[in-house]
Amino acid sequence: MPRKLTHQTKSLLLVAFLLLIWWFTPVFFKRWTNIAFHEFQAPAWTGLSYLRDLRSYWVLRSYRKSELIEAGVEMSRLNAAYMLRNQQADFLDREIERLEAFYEMPSYEQFHYEVARVVRRDLTAWWQQLVIRKGVNYGIKTGQAVVFSGGVVGRVSSVGAYTSTVELISSPHFRAAAHIEGDERPVEFRGGDNPGLLPATGHVSTVPADIIATLKEPVRLTSSRLGGVFPDGLTLGWIYSLDPSPDGLFQTGKVMLDPRLKHVREVAVLIPFEPRPGAEEQ
Repeated sequence: MPRKLTHQTKSLLLVAFLLLIWWFTPVFFKRWTNIAFHEFQAPAWTGLSYLRDLRSYWVLRSYRKSELIEAGVEMSRLNAAYMLRNQQADFLDREIERLEAFYEMPSYEQFHYEVARVVRRDLTAWWQQLVIRKGVNYGIKTGQAVVFSGGVVGRVSSVGAYTSTVELISSPHFRAAAHIEGDERPVEFRGGDNPGLLPATGHVSTVPADIIATLKEPVRLTSSRLGGVFPDGLTLGWIYSLDPSPDGLFQTGKVMLDPRLKHVREVAVLIPFEPRPGAEEQ
């Protein structure tokens, strides 16, 4: 007499059957299902983000006048410092334009910043990514650079109608060309295997043997335009030690990333300006 299958065995067989069906499902259908599921979830994520902003607004409304006055004074000091920085930046931009015109040099590709709110974050070891509250509706495209006040956040990995997914620099799948501050020789940066509760780190390789980094005198790792995504000079992280690589020609090391990456609430997407008509002919 045949034995009856238990409820647990039936469940396992059903799961195995569904996985087998999904394995042989065409790739385009899987991709369409993934996009459709993401777009279905996006309104809920965006709505929760707006509710958090509304909660923050009413929390600020509950502050005493003395606290608001003190915050306003501090803000005015910061605004004065930023105004001075902006004047210096404007002067340097005009000087660069003058030198480019004098030497008939082509201008670097310029960007404009599209500021976006973070609506969701996933900092597990498998998915080091953020979801921001802007997408195709603001001209964002896959592969564009994402930054914040501390430097590089990552790059756009996928774009939806109203949201975009950003792969963080802490992701093990992230790769970028970089420079040691003050040194023009390129090095390679990649994200690390970062558990969710520990400080985010990355790895740097092909570092020249004459570069020295210590706990007392760390070196700053900056982005490079050689990768075609990020402009020069944005902070990637800090290197506190370097070890010789197996070939003995270069060094490798661990890069400590900005701890604010786990709590960032707003980022900026670098969107390149469209080339002017006839610029390629020139």
